[in-house]
Amino acid sequence: MSDELWVRIEPLLPVVPRRADHPARKRLDDRKVLCGILFVLCTGIPWEFLPLVLGSVPA
Repeated sequence: MSDELWVRIEPLLPVVPRRADHPARKRLDDRKVLCGILFVLCTGIPWEFLPLVLGSVPA
């Protein structure tokens, strides 16, 4: 995803505060997750085959 597109999309995403009951669990990067979702939608691959670099979580 280009930087120009991300600059337009990022303000539309909600700000999610850290959860006090899961202090060690960190959220995935929003940009990476969105790239992963778009990749799956464009290619039609199953979620389990999504590359780790696109926001997939190892099983």
